[in-house]
Amino acid sequence: MSEDREPGSLKQRNQQMLFGDPLPDLDTETGYRGPTACKAAGITYRQLDYWDRTGLVSPSIQNATGSGSQRLYSFRDILVLKVVKRLLDTGVSLQQIRRAITQLVTYGVDDLAQITLMSDGASVYECTSDDEVIDLVMGGQGVFGIAVGKVWREVEGSLSELPTERAEEIVVVDELAKRRAAKRKLG
Repeated sequence: MSEDREPGSLKQRNQQMLFGDPLPDLDTETGYRGPTACKAAGITYRQLDYWDRTGLVSPSIQNATGSGSQRLYSFRDILVLKVVKRLLDTGVSLQQIRRAITQLVTYGVDDLAQITLMSDGASVYECTSDDEVIDLVMGGQGVFGIAVGKVWREVEGSLSELPTERAEEIVVVDELAKRRAAKRKLG
């Protein structure tokens, strides 16, 4: 990944997406539970859990706080999950993916949609213009690319049919938590 770029300095920052569609405003209060995030990103719950526990992609709206609690993922989180899945599917190592994701989280939402990730199967390169993509391909470094804006639209389409939740709506108390709370009140 190119690390010499400053977040927010993309040439296309104010450019609209393909066919002139503007990026939608994201609701930062609304999120998606784990199973919904898995379905939209095309991953298993086991992958989701592992990536959260290892810090690759964690939910930004609400993290699990113990037995019976639920993670709540934002649209951006699910976008990153789907990008990770695509990179894994093409054979990029988890180590390279971690580097790429670390760099991607420094960008604003508008900037993310303008990035194309290119890879030769070993390394991941970040391209913010058509010229950079062409340079990589001409240099033999780019074998495949992931246009984050296209992935954005795919995630948006998947999530349009799935349930959303607000963080304050989720109140999960399991039986063990109830017993502990009752015991504390008595003791």
